[in-house]
Amino acid sequence: MPSDFWSSCGYRLLERGADGKLVVTDDYLRLYFQRPELALVAQSCAAERRLHEQLLDQPRSEASEAAIAAIEDEDARENYRVMLRFREQLLGAPTLDAFYFDVFRRDVAVPPDFIHHTAQVILRGILEGVEDGLQLRAAEIFFRPQSVSVEHGVILADQTTVESHARHAGLGNVGRLLRELQAPLRSAELDVIDENNAAEYFSRDERHDLAIDMTPGRAGAAAFARVLERWIVHFHGVQTTIVPVREIPDEEWQWHVGLDSEATAMLNDIYNGADVDQERMKRIIGLFRVEFGDRHAVRPELAGAPVFFGLAMTAESTLRMKPQNLLMNLPLARRA
Repeated sequence: MPSDFWSSCGYRLLERGADGKLVVTDDYLRLYFQRPELALVAQSCAAERRLHEQLLDQPRSEASEAAIAAIEDEDARENYRVMLRFREQLLGAPTLDAFYFDVFRRDVAVPPDFIHHTAQVILRGILEGVEDGLQLRAAEIFFRPQSVSVEHGVILADQTTVESHARHAGLGNVGRLLRELQAPLRSAELDVIDENNAAEYFSRDERHDLAIDMTPGRAGAAAFARVLERWIVHFHGVQTTIVPVREIPDEEWQWHVGLDSEATAMLNDIYNGADVDQERMKRIIGLFRVEFGDRHAVRPELAGAPVFFGLAMTAESTLRMKPQNLLMNLPLARRA
């Protein structure tokens, strides 16, 4: 039986439709009503307790504005309004996957944490049965911010974990160096995952204490490319072959997609001939060449031409990927 992972994300609470996409259930909705934002505290009033109990018992039940207005705490009232708007958006789509796509296609207002969590759950379904811990760690880049070290290759570590360890001295000087001096990781608590220890990912599930080497030519970058391929075929039904590269040849550069805000802005500037200084250029931490299996899948003027993806860190050496860019910015002949 394949090993489980990301067990707390709620994937097992969902069902699959006939098309294999994820269908929201009452238990999945309950997961949201049990989030810390709605957790009852000693000061919770009777009206809040009634509404909370109602929504846990019947997650699709109507919650009137009067019931929300009766809650004494202003922050709690707003949290319920946000959560119920989100529930309405979720249930208005046939699948979780369709909801996620529509968030960006229709520019729907959804709390960022909910968007990141939805990306994680969808990835969990995409990666069902995958036994390669390297791919699973690479997939975390899609929904968790990363701290970046470029002293010896390109090492990504979970930003929340790095900050927590550095704050509590769990990594001592290593944690501070990673954040301030971009020093390489040398801690048993933040081992770098590779082909030899990839199986450890499952025993350290959801600890987020494994860093990944994304240097071109190394296994981590190749694993990330495999996840990109899976994401694209899931949402677009288009097969691709993606390989890490060290540069984009001028003669092949016809279309690019930045996988984060920094990369999007920088690649646009370079492509348009703007002056990009060397210090800024050093922030590019990953480039990928994309070949489409079916040349007719892309726009006619690009048929047969590669597309290039880019990752870049901020000036503070962090990375926040925007996987939605792969939904909206590919030069496809038709959109899924």
